[in-house]
Amino acid sequence: MQCRPRCAACCIAPSISSPIPGMPDGKPAGVPCVQLDEELRCRLFGRPERPAVCGGLQPDEDMCGSSREQALRWLGHLEDQTCPQTNPAPAHELPGRRAAD
Repeated sequence: MQCRPRCAACCIAPSISSPIPGMPDGKPAGVPCVQLDEELRCRLFGRPERPAVCGGLQPDEDMCGSSREQALRWLGHLEDQTCPQTNPAPAHELPGRRAAD
């Protein structure tokens, strides 16, 4: 599957914790990457400065859906489900806690 023109959902919806040129602390979820050009293409595509996580995210029918809006929703949902702040561990799994606590 090829990337949809002018989509960039994967460069907007997920958070990226690794440094990106122009974003040394990574980027928060929902914030467009500074490396997107006017056509919503990655300026770092194929370059060694591109974070590995970006290269690992490949277009897929489940992720991309049939529109940019579906891709943004799916990736936003995935971000919510995997973000430690919005999906905290149950109390019995917290460090220093025993199941009987």
